[in-house]
Amino acid sequence: MNRGVDEGEVFRRVAAVIAQVLDVDESSVTMESDLVADLGADSIDRMTLVMALEDAFQQRVPEEHLPTLTTVGKTVNFITERLRAASASSP
Repeated sequence: MNRGVDEGEVFRRVAAVIAQVLDVDESSVTMESDLVADLGADSIDRMTLVMALEDAFQQRVPEEHLPTLTTVGKTVNFITERLRAASASSP
């Protein structure tokens, strides 16, 4: 059930957060971008990014999921799924 969660909008918001946190041009952020290899994130950047995404989307990212969030696309998919699950469980 979609319940109004638009993956394209999630991508735009994630790209904006990534661009700000990693100080990269937003136009260089694609779904295929690897956070480390393509965008230059180190381990501290990744933690900062997760905290910024949690704030931006009001969704907690459990620590066990951090190793799987290696690309922009995986991050967008994860957040989209969390938002859809939250939307489905709300009245």
